[in-house]
Amino acid sequence: QVQLVESGGGLVQPGGSLTLSCAASGNIFRFYTVGWYRQAPGKVRELVARITNGGSTNYADSVKDRFTISRDNARNTAYLQMNSLKPEDTAVYYCNTATVAWNWGRGTQVTVSS
Repeated sequence: QVQLVESGGGLVQPGGSLTLSCAASGNIFRFYTVGWYRQAPGKVRELVARITNGGSTNYADSVKDRFTISRDNARNTAYLQMNSLKPEDTAVYYCNTATVAWNWGRGTQVTVSS
């Protein structure tokens, strides 16, 4: 079973930026469409960005033009560059495949506040 470790979260002011990383164990990462999800307190977990193994990307409307997903298959790692952060981006961020094929990691907390 693939293990996922997310990192890079923190406290940032509105308008700021963060880059999240997701490291996957094993060598099957490159075969999957991978997504970044987030879960805010009291809300359901939502998919905010995904990237195919060929590099095609899709974004939720709420993050489009602010977030950029990328991947490094040689490092079994996915990234989420987040710019122009808003308080409503506050959540725990997770990665997984687009079909949630792997066990969830612990996630990384992103807090946007002044």
